[in-house]
Amino acid sequence: MRGRGKLVWLAGILILLIAAILIWFSVPYSPMMTEFEQLKTKQNANLPDSNQVFTAEDIAGLPLPLQRYFEYCGFLGKPKMPNMKIEHNNVDFILNSKKLKIQCTQYNSALKPERIALIKTHLYGIPFEGLDAYQNGIGSMKGVFAKNITLFNQKGAAMNQSSLVNCLAESLLVPEMALQNFMTWETINDHQVRGTISYYGLSVTGIFSFDKNGLLEQFTTEDRVYVDTAGNEKRIKWSAVCDNYREINGIKQPKTLKAIWHLPEGDLVYFDGNDTVIQYNESK
Repeated sequence: MRGRGKLVWLAGILILLIAAILIWFSVPYSPMMTEFEQLKTKQNANLPDSNQVFTAEDIAGLPLPLQRYFEYCGFLGKPKMPNMKIEHNNVDFILNSKKLKIQCTQYNSALKPERIALIKTHLYGIPFEGLDAYQNGIGSMKGVFAKNITLFNQKGAAMNQSSLVNCLAESLLVPEMALQNFMTWETINDHQVRGTISYYGLSVTGIFSFDKNGLLEQFTTEDRVYVDTAGNEKRIKWSAVCDNYREINGIKQPKTLKAIWHLPEGDLVYFDGNDTVIQYNESK
């Protein structure tokens, strides 16, 4: 009887432990979420009032493909935006060869190159969160399993450069950034421009391609650093693709966003989002 009582006691403890774990996984709070909220508050602090609008004079010095982009997408006459919020819903994402469905919330500043993104998904039914951040010239990518187990926390010069490339790639989605003095533009032809961003002692460049109307179709660069599963770093051609534009509040914005590594063995579409929503001047 004494042994049976001990088994019952152990079974009770196990049930309570499992219940506690399930409750912990089900509550919305997590240390990663708290860190994201702190970074978001810092990045969005002291945003200026959006009391100015884009004018033809603002874009007169830009290459003609960029001017068509501003005009056709409907930015002229609209309030300038010091930041943007992007919700990436139901994204097909590849992490270390594993295919996942993720939800991603992202904030970008237009006044200086800063961005943060929080990724939420599940691995083997257990919550996984990723935090992609670039602030004060420091880039990082952290992944946390079961809310407390850090699987990776990438930092360093390669991450700083790749994070700045991300800011450049997304600069036309928050187009006030295109007008900042840390951005330079060069005409390549009637449908392509070369953009360069120089900040925090770094400079990265990429090519923006537009369709005949002026919609942004693709950004391509060779300044982003690819890290393979063995930790080796090398520069590989990288592209961001915009597609399926729709009009929201008078502004055309892409519903589809993809990120692609052009690897020697073939293209890897590791981020494939088909339900993207962009909001401007959002701090929450």
